[in-house]
Amino acid sequence: MRIGLTYDLRDDYLKLGFDEQEVAEFDRADTIDALEGVLRGLGHTTDRIGRAKALVQRLAAGDRWDIVFNIAEGLSSAGIGREAQVPALLDLYGVPYTFSDPLVCTLTLHKAWCKRAVRDLGLPTPKFALIESDADIAGVELPYPLFAKPVAEGSSKGVFGNSKVRNSEELGTVCRGLLARFRQPVLVETFLPGREFTVGIVGTGPKAGAVAAMEVHLRSGAEAEIYSYANKENWRELVRYSLAEGPIAQEACELALAAWRGLGCRDGSSAPACARC
Repeated sequence: MRIGLTYDLRDDYLKLGFDEQEVAEFDRADTIDALEGVLRGLGHTTDRIGRAKALVQRLAAGDRWDIVFNIAEGLSSAGIGREAQVPALLDLYGVPYTFSDPLVCTLTLHKAWCKRAVRDLGLPTPKFALIESDADIAGVELPYPLFAKPVAEGSSKGVFGNSKVRNSEELGTVCRGLLARFRQPVLVETFLPGREFTVGIVGTGPKAGAVAAMEVHLRSGAEAEIYSYANKENWRELVRYSLAEGPIAQEACELALAAWRGLGCRDGSSAPACARC
């Protein structure tokens, strides 16, 4: 097959003046090299397309592919639906692609709407509030400690050592800072102490299955209790990962898989991390 590759490279955006945290979700060149090497090793022909704007140009010029392997993230400045841009373009032109469709990409990126959907599925999720302006902060009626982060980011963008807030004064300071810096609502939810897991899932619908659960361990010197941006970016020194086993790993896999199927996720990914006291 002729497989197109859509992605966002960190280096491309750094050259345009974006800072390190703004491009935290984007890929490094060696990731794309490795992906392309595997696909070619399986006998396929690859075509590097790049980001969404490059895809627009290629589609308009008449280029087509048997399938597009899509890992593009999009830019925050493009709105809450940034992860849906490439799937929507490919749907418009009738080009098959890997991973979830525009609806799922938009829903799962917006953490508050995603939590509402998960809650309606009957699955456990921490109680939360959505802060869209300074006026919303005073209306938060959740017990402390709380956890605050941008509503539509990934890779721990906007998650800092002060993201765990212990009182209303800290909540106001953190939320105002996040609103100003990321220009999007802030998700505030009950802080979950305990162990943290990420579950790898492959497949779609009833054929989906959990591959394994990985546990995140913060080393000495890491920002405590929080899988923050600093901890994740400096994972070689600050984080240890291990294969989780036993009943708690099975429970994490079952919960992640139920959310995956209920939300309509497709093909494969790492499902949301689960924490347990």
